[in-house]
Amino acid sequence: MPAFEYIAKDAAGIERTGVMQAESESAVMRTLDQRALFPVSIKPQQAQAGRGSGRRVKGREVGIAYGQLADLLHAGVPMLRALEILARAAVNPRLARLIDEVRESVSSGETLADAMAGHPKVFTELHVAMIRAGEHAGFLEDVLTNLAGFMERQDELRSKVRGAMIYPIVLAVIGTFVVNTILIFLVPKFKDFLADQPLPLPSEVLFALSEALRTQAPLIFGSLTVVVLLIVGYIRSEAGRDLWGRIQLRIPLAGKAIRMVAITRFCRVLGTMLTNGVPIIQALEVSKDATGNEIMSEAIDSAAENVRAGEALAEPLQRSGLFPIEIVEMIAVGEESNQLEKVLIQVADTVERRTARQVDTAVRLIEPLMLVFMAGAVGFIAVGLLYPMMSMAQSLG
Repeated sequence: MPAFEYIAKDAAGIERTGVMQAESESAVMRTLDQRALFPVSIKPQQAQAGRGSGRRVKGREVGIAYGQLADLLHAGVPMLRALEILARAAVNPRLARLIDEVRESVSSGETLADAMAGHPKVFTELHVAMIRAGEHAGFLEDVLTNLAGFMERQDELRSKVRGAMIYPIVLAVIGTFVVNTILIFLVPKFKDFLADQPLPLPSEVLFALSEALRTQAPLIFGSLTVVVLLIVGYIRSEAGRDLWGRIQLRIPLAGKAIRMVAITRFCRVLGTMLTNGVPIIQALEVSKDATGNEIMSEAIDSAAENVRAGEALAEPLQRSGLFPIEIVEMIAVGEESNQLEKVLIQVADTVERRTARQVDTAVRLIEPLMLVFMAGAVGFIAVGLLYPMMSMAQSLG
């Protein structure tokens, strides 16, 4: 169904703007007339260049929008007016369009949560559930403030992990480029020079690898691409996600950090949702998908079944063997004292700080390992080239 952007005035002469999906401009005019609005201008949405285009919406931008909406509502600005201000202030054109569509749905009588639920790629199930609880309980402004802070902390954790991996990735890329350059351009010159000499095994392996890269490069890289695509496709399947989740948790050095990051996400999402009035069963259904690991998600789903049956949350988490005993004990104490949401937030803060230290330690270990690997590759090339030359020099002597 096409979308139309309109400018209209109400009975008091105040200008109203928005986006409406309808079959035609006539349908838009009839709808505006039913709302006691006089249309001034109605145009297809595509007529405004670039309004529907733009870069993807980042989580940081959505979090900022939540914080701004909370501030406007705290100041007494009506919801529709606040959404209109947000749409105009948004830097990202796509986010501005989505807020316009949400505003249009709200003006049609939908709740804010229902209006956002129509755009799940930007306003996730977690956001919608928390906003719906805030609307029902009458503390929407507090929910939006908590959401903004939650997304800011999630973005900080994500940035720390990505920032820590930049240097190892740069080392890997540069090392691969240098080694391939040597094999393709430098090694063949030595091969011609040593054509009449008996070659040791390292030299034969080196020259064979160089010849393969020079003559079969498209086949090699094409085969690697196909293998990577097959692996990615398998990981996206149900069995593949389960296997990849187990592999992630067992990776040396990084496995523990991955597990603690998943626990941090689970505790923060669950604690934030419980703080904002979301029922625990619904909160568990949402928070299990926030871990990013299939095995962790399955363990939490099993715990949710126990909670649905009236049991405690801590016991099934302990049986899974994925949650450290100290975290399980804190969750158990939170359940007994009826302060689970506060305990979960405290656990998330503590584990996040601990995880940041573990990530830093893992990265500091990865860097020398990669340097050793690069030195080993260059050393193998040097041995493969210099050994036959030294043998030739000795025979000539």
